[in-house]
Amino acid sequence: MTRIGLLSDTHGYLDDRIIHHLQGTDEIWHAGDFGSAEVVMGLAGLAPVFRGVYGNIDGPEIRSTEPLVQDFKVEGLRVVMTHIGGYPGRYTPEARQLLTQARPGLFISGHSHILRVAPDPKLRLLHLNPGAAGRHGFHKVRTLLRFGIDKGQVMDMQAVELGPRALLPSERGR
Repeated sequence: MTRIGLLSDTHGYLDDRIIHHLQGTDEIWHAGDFGSAEVVMGLAGLAPVFRGVYGNIDGPEIRSTEPLVQDFKVEGLRVVMTHIGGYPGRYTPEARQLLTQARPGLFISGHSHILRVAPDPKLRLLHLNPGAAGRHGFHKVRTLLRFGIDKGQVMDMQAVELGPRALLPSERGR
């Protein structure tokens, strides 16, 4: 089994809570809007395998190292990941075309800042959006997902709440 830590929309923010919940994973995946190259480098050093895609806020430095779309296999499961993709029944036109051509078993997107785990019976895939792990945006709680992939199946899904989006009183003024 391969253990995955999935996050998105860090917007330049990487704290000890994120690092704690990603330790012990075999792979870390980031579904875009890193916000800084420091976040890319920090995450890349936490697990043997790191995969990411750039998001709409990411500039040329991140776009030069991270692609718009990742298409790969883990434990026999085809995975497609992009930042802006929508969700079952409401995919973006680009994502719909990509999914129709690639036929993945797992589709990952970010961007919405809303954690979502939803099957798509029409396309026979599972859609994941880990929500937002950063502090920028309208979300109230920072989140990420942890799960395993074994023999082509997603298992042991865990939604992790990292705490409130807003700065805590003890963190203000740092």
